[in-house]
Amino acid sequence: MDLSLPLWFEIGSLVVLTLILAADLLLILKRPHIPSTRESTLWVVFYVVLALIFAGLMWVFAGGEYAGQFIAGWLTEYSLSIDNLFVFVLIMSQFAVPRRYQQEVLMVGIIIALVLRLIFILLGATVIEHFSWVFYIFGAFLVWTAYRQAFPGGDHESEVKKENFLVRLLRRGIDIADHYDGAKLRTMVDGKKMFTPMVIVFVTIGVTDLVFAIDSIPAIFGITQSAFIVFTANIFALMGLRQLYFLLGDLLDRLRYLHYGIAFILAFIGVKLVLHAMHVNELPFINGGEPIEWAPEISTLMSLAVIVVSMTVATVASLIASARERRTPVE
Repeated sequence: MDLSLPLWFEIGSLVVLTLILAADLLLILKRPHIPSTRESTLWVVFYVVLALIFAGLMWVFAGGEYAGQFIAGWLTEYSLSIDNLFVFVLIMSQFAVPRRYQQEVLMVGIIIALVLRLIFILLGATVIEHFSWVFYIFGAFLVWTAYRQAFPGGDHESEVKKENFLVRLLRRGIDIADHYDGAKLRTMVDGKKMFTPMVIVFVTIGVTDLVFAIDSIPAIFGITQSAFIVFTANIFALMGLRQLYFLLGDLLDRLRYLHYGIAFILAFIGVKLVLHAMHVNELPFINGGEPIEWAPEISTLMSLAVIVVSMTVATVASLIASARERRTPVE
């Protein structure tokens, strides 16, 4: 029988995760460098193992259902966050961020994103608690997002260019130098204190990630309605994102079918949300405001299986297609 999440477990977990994030940031600030493949791999493994340990502790103290929801939510956020990496690469390129300082940029951007996502999650949890019909809207939105993901009208580069309005706004509001000064936010130019382009990069990454959260937060609420699980799943997914950025590198260009796997996950969770809305239906013009008994509930285990299989198939298919393309002689 599943238990409820103890308050001490929630508070203790958030304190420990905050300390880990702070320690990680201090290490980067103390020694900015370009991480090697080995270092990136070790950090990714560390955060994955840490997430699994957290899930194990949740199983012990709160039950298997909560642990399953966390794993499914974490994998969903991790999968959707990989799509962020394409945009991060373009942002770093567009603003010519020195590779040595890209770790710091990503870390600060991730912290900004976590703060913004926390606000988004708390608002979402409040709305869901008082208006169960919002699941219909979330579900329809995710199905539409899945279609847009599978058949994009533009590309990642156009998404980055949309941020030019923000850049122009910042440049009109504050003095920004034309060059970087290490990882500093402020520098001296002809005796005048000015911001460096680093401040634009920080804001752009944070806001861009929040835009992605508009898709991912409703998706994870389709797996669990626990704001604590939603937030911790986001923390673990984003903590490993920085190292994954350096680990994957050029491999991102080879994941050509990744967006199909992400689209399938979004569509599946969208359908799950609509079915859940029907199961707890309160809208008077649908079945007289009574729950629709025949509407099935999709289990956490099934959600977990769909997420894992979708990303595995998309990744394997991408790598096979890329390998075949490299073996094909250029005429």
